[in-house]
Formats: sequence, C-alpha cells, structure tokens
Amino acid sequence: MTGGPPGAASLRLTVTATASAAIALMLGLAVAGQRRGTAFDAAVETTVDHALGGSWFARVLVAPTEPWAVLAVLVTAAAALGVARRRPEVVVLCLVGPAVAVALNTWVLKPAFGRYYDDHLAYPSGHTVSLVAAVTVVALSVRTVRARVLTVAVGALGTVGAAVGMAALDYHYVTDVVGGAATAVAIVSVVALVVRPRARSAATRRREPAP
Repeated sequence: MTGGPPGAASLRLTVTATASAAIALMLGLAVAGQRRGTAFDAAVETTVDHALGGSWFARVLVAPTEPWAVLAVLVTAAAALGVARRRPEVVVLCLVGPAVAVALNTWVLKPAFGRYYDDHLAYPSGHTVSLVAAVTVVALSVRTVRARVLTVAVGALGTVGAAVGMAALDYHYVTDVVGGAATAVAIVSVVALVVRPRARSAATRRREPAP
C-alpha cells in the first residue's frame, strides 16, 4: 500500500491510526450525551446560515458524502486498480475498510457517545465517515507520494465543503464532521495494518517453489 520499506509503512499506519483514534475519542468524550453544539459549532452555523442557508449549493457540497457517490465511484475505482495491478491487499482494503468503518460508526460509536442533533445520533458523522474512509482507501492504494498528497488534498477539500454543507442544511455540527474524519482514518488504517501482512504472506507462498 504505502511506499517504502514494510516496517516503515506499518509504523506510519500505526502512528496515523493512533493519533486519529485519540482525536476522535477525546472530541467524542467532550461532546458525549450533548444535544446542542459547542460554541465553535454555533459560530460556524451562524456564519454558514447567513451565507448559504438551505440553498442548492449546500446540497451540492454534501453530495460527495452520500454512500452511492462514495462507494460506487471511489472504492470501485480503487478496487479495479488493485485488480489491474495484481495487488490483492488493495482489493481487500477497498471492500473491507469503508464497510467496517461505516458499520462500527453506526452500530457502536454513535450509540456509545450518544450525541444528538435534533432527533438523530450525530457523533461521529456517518456521512463524513463514508467519504473519508473512501478517500483514505484511495490514498493508501496509490503508489506515488504525489498521487497520495493529491488524494489527501482533494479529500480534505471535499470534507471541508461537506462540513459547510451539512452545517447549512442542519444535518451535523462541525465537530461531528471532525470526529467522523478522524474515526474513518483510524479504522481504515487499522484495517490496512491487518491486510498488509496477510497479503505479503500470501504473495510469499505463491513465490515459493513447490516441494
């Protein structure tokens, strides 16, 4: 997945997963059980409401977070790349990473933190988890640093836009989006750590001569 020696790549994934999980956990504990936004959330919502309200542009900003857009386009493209390059770990990560992230977020994390926006559980944002999980999969699947940086930059821009759109449409607080992004990166990174050594072992067995 990521370039460089296997040990260095695993270390980077471990650090990324740990740091992202820490951010998601600390922010989640700070807003757990709340039914209103933080002062920061309120300030952002006020600004965004004046600028966009419930406009069509806000819906355009949110569109990339919809599962059909994320899973059907980004993940399928990355999986196809893995098949074309004969990289089974990429295919597995594309299929498993976002699915695990969305499932854990929906059934475990949201109920555990119990933060509400109106009448629905909001932290971490499921829309954001879908988008950032797919972006993380693509970033881990490309081979060059330039492609990886470009993927992260575009993903970050899309996530910021989605945060603005969801605040304007009264879907989520901005802190829900931050927590969702950190959650997605953490979970997909852990999945990648599990997939890497298994794929490497399988590749080694295929290269070994038959007895």
